[in-house]
Amino acid sequence: MTKSILVVSTHKGSGLTSAVLGLYHALERQGMKVGFHKPVLQYSNDSGNVDFSSRMMAQYCRGRQDETLSIRPEKVQKALDTKNVDELMEFVIQQFDAAKGDADIVVMEGLLETPNVPYANGINQKIARALSADVVFVTSAQVPTLSRLEHRLDFSVSGFGGYERDNLLGAIVNHVGGDEALDGDTVFSSQRFGQRFKLLGMVPARSDIASPRVLDLQRHFDAEVLIPGEMETRRVRDYVMFARTVPNAIEFLKPNYCIFSPGDRDDTLMAVTISATAGNHLACLILTGTTSPSEKVMKLCRPLLKASGLPVLQISTNSWKTARAMDDFNHHIPNDDVHRIQHTKEFFAEHIKSDWVDAYLTEVRASSISPAAFRYNIVQQAVAADKTIVLPEGDEPRTVVAASQCAERGMARCVLLANPDSVRKVAKQQGVSLGDNISIIDPEAVRDKYLDRLVELRGHKGMNETLARSQLEDNVVLGTMMLEAGEVDGLVSGAVHTTANTIRPPLQIIKTAPGASVVSSVFFMCLPDQVLVYGDCAIIPNPDVDELAQIAIQSHDTAKAFGVDPKVAMISYSTGTSGAGEDVQKVKAATDKVRELRPDILVDGPLQYDAAAIASVGEKKAPNSPVAGRATVFIFPDLNTGNTTYKAVQRSANAISMGPVLQGMRKPVNDLSRGALIDDILYTIAITAVQAQQAQDRSNG
Repeated sequence: MTKSILVVSTHKGSGLTSAVLGLYHALERQGMKVGFHKPVLQYSNDSGNVDFSSRMMAQYCRGRQDETLSIRPEKVQKALDTKNVDELMEFVIQQFDAAKGDADIVVMEGLLETPNVPYANGINQKIARALSADVVFVTSAQVPTLSRLEHRLDFSVSGFGGYERDNLLGAIVNHVGGDEALDGDTVFSSQRFGQRFKLLGMVPARSDIASPRVLDLQRHFDAEVLIPGEMETRRVRDYVMFARTVPNAIEFLKPNYCIFSPGDRDDTLMAVTISATAGNHLACLILTGTTSPSEKVMKLCRPLLKASGLPVLQISTNSWKTARAMDDFNHHIPNDDVHRIQHTKEFFAEHIKSDWVDAYLTEVRASSISPAAFRYNIVQQAVAADKTIVLPEGDEPRTVVAASQCAERGMARCVLLANPDSVRKVAKQQGVSLGDNISIIDPEAVRDKYLDRLVELRGHKGMNETLARSQLEDNVVLGTMMLEAGEVDGLVSGAVHTTANTIRPPLQIIKTAPGASVVSSVFFMCLPDQVLVYGDCAIIPNPDVDELAQIAIQSHDTAKAFGVDPKVAMISYSTGTSGAGEDVQKVKAATDKVRELRPDILVDGPLQYDAAAIASVGEKKAPNSPVAGRATVFIFPDLNTGNTTYKAVQRSANAISMGPVLQGMRKPVNDLSRGALIDDILYTIAITAVQAQQAQDRSNG
């Protein structure tokens, strides 16, 4: 399984891209296949529509990353404006899957928060969650006190869930020991770094590595080149505005300094020429304003300047505008500055702790699937399945919108049971189109077609033509008959109908799948960082031992089929042998039954909810349990407990619940909450399509 690391900065100027480059190289030289990906492009103020770090990393990293696999900023802004970030995260996962190739580890560069990208931190957090990525922070020691560095870390880390989160690996501290910066001993003394959140590296300040070329400055200003000199190799460490008289400004003629001077200052030109000729390795001279030096003075100085290799440029802006432009100068590493790239990656890699790299490469942590990845996987499986799903509530507004979106995304072919004129009216009111993947069937026109078959199926229960005609007035019964006949692959209802009205006809007509003794249900609980499976919360009021074991087995198989790594916890008010009573014994016996019937299932019980869900509690209450603290599938002892718990978690934790998803049916039928949102209906349709494909695969196998 490919590991992913998202590298994020605590603030502008920390050296984010350099750290990404160094981390990439530190992992690569351990013999790993390392990939690079930038989930969202970011344009600097002077770059137009160019992401310099993405292009530089793509050019020098394995696989030659395709920039088209990154998301453009305007797409992110649109998703934020339309409150459609969840769908954006599904697209992030799709692009990541396309970008990772055969890499063992993918290093990703996060967005940097700027006035133009105020949403950077929030989007970084959502990307980390969607991809279940590990996170590395980059910060700078260029602060007056250790507490300031710690406050920056605290603010950034809190947005990702706090220092105790397993996926927050630690921080790389840049610019250590530089001017007005903390030294290594001070940084090392911080209490923020410990067993879990580590100090991954301290990178000393080196101005020669951070210094851009004169060529980069010339591109930034689009300056006229008067004398090219060593423009491609000389580097700018700092700059000075030469506004004083020459005697008072000579002290600023320092090596690697860029000298800005008004173009009509002949005295400055002569002083710089003398200094350069004497061997002072200045970076360059940039003349500002619309006036130029006198031709006589330039003619005198030109040969000496050429001989010294000093570049001389001219720009039209005045000193004030020039200073502002320097503040906006992005010190990104251009992808043609090979020397700087090589030195940067080697220098940073050398200062990232090799023992941490070795430990990270060998570490195996329990995997979990994020809600965004869960939804993405469902959509991809549904698209591949290409199934037809009947919707008995065909003119219900939310259902019409969901069917339209479903068809547009190719997730399923939807059949709407309703009067065609009514459906079209609703579609127009909702502002959606009904494309080729949507069929509208008028129930009045087809009911008689199923009379004989319904009498045949239910005759032993007293069904006759009159009763059949009456029951087929119910669109759920009609849809169920279409499903039984193989005209559709699944059924979704419940936006208007009760659970009983949705489920009763399929139980009577479709019946259970081969080998299934009960029909049960699960909810997929989409928490902020993971997806859990709860069963049974909707169907069987008070299951006996055998039924409870079947619920656990079905829920395990459903979880696995939808990408959730199943670790099954049999929930009770008691953990292990700490309590007694009939209810506890039922859970214990059901656990033993699961182990007997399915030795392949990782299951434990009885477990209290906190012992099953929280690692620290599980270690205390059930220290030898393979499930405690790591459970992903929660089996409740009865409907009262299950339904109460799922609703409490849904509302208290602001979780999205998908379901109830029925298990054990011969053909897939799924219920909706009458308060279902459009997305709830959309994903339930997709889940039903996936179940239909899984049922087909089982029958073919």
